[in-house]
Amino acid sequence: MSAPAPPQGQGQGQKVMVAVDESECSRHALEWALRNLAPTMAPPLLVLTVQPLVPLGYVSAASFGAPLGTVPPVAPELIKSMQEQQRELTEALLDKAKAICAEHGVPVETIVEVGDAKEMICEAAEKKNVDLLVLGSHSRGPIQRLFLGSVSNYCVHRCKCPVLVVKNQG
Repeated sequence: MSAPAPPQGQGQGQKVMVAVDESECSRHALEWALRNLAPTMAPPLLVLTVQPLVPLGYVSAASFGAPLGTVPPVAPELIKSMQEQQRELTEALLDKAKAICAEHGVPVETIVEVGDAKEMICEAAEKKNVDLLVLGSHSRGPIQRLFLGSVSNYCVHRCKCPVLVVKNQG
């Protein structure tokens, strides 16, 4: 009879996911994870970014010359252009993350989700069955958190795995 396989995260390293965006605090969290967690990680490190949905509802009808109160159809070219721009930004962000991981000699798998960041981060962490989720903190004040919400706070309270929030030095 063979011995049972060790529980995930034991004996083979922990499956770690770092959620990144274009912010400095996100880069800091990635670098912190690489410096402090690399010896205990199961390769590859999962690096997740979330693209927002193209906010077509916020495109002003007046900017297209339509009378206020009416919503003209949005040109497919505009939608395609916005999606392409978002794809290029995401690709550049993930290229930076891959370069940082390569500097530390850590293999990386990148993941792109589309939707609300806080919800998609929790869903991706669960779907990938990670042992630890690492996030940066924007260090917003209480008023900003009230109106903008806090991705890290949402994830701490709703993710099924442990969440490590790395505060930015500064």
